[in-house]
Amino acid sequence: MTHDISNKKKKTVGRKPKINRSKYRYTVNLNDEENDKFHLLIQQSGVENISRFIHHALFGKEIKVIKVDKATMDYYVRLTNFYHQFQAIGNNYNQTVKALKTNFSEKRALALLYKLEKTTLELIVLSKKIIELTKEYEVKWLQR
Repeated sequence: MTHDISNKKKKTVGRKPKINRSKYRYTVNLNDEENDKFHLLIQQSGVENISRFIHHALFGKEIKVIKVDKATMDYYVRLTNFYHQFQAIGNNYNQTVKALKTNFSEKRALALLYKLEKTTLELIVLSKKIIELTKEYEVKWLQR
């Protein structure tokens, strides 16, 4: 029995060939300072492929440069932690009011609630000041 090769389907292995593949290659020489700047630009752009970065730079495609401001990140982290502390205070506030109602006489509970109210008003003033400072920081220092 003979096998007719022309009747069998050809098996293809690997990926499909590109229609208009890139076949031209260029080189460029950089000194130490230029190389450092080049790598910094690549790092800031977030592009992991050097060829893609160069291609985008040459043909005017958008290159995103991400600058991370450590001071802003630190401020954001601290503000987030502060927000979580405010949430915890709110939870404690509710628990305190419940405990006052159940464990103290009405007169004593009212006296303690008055002190709690004064402290709460101080927290409100403080939170408004934090909001003002945050808005001022955004206007002065954050780039839009």
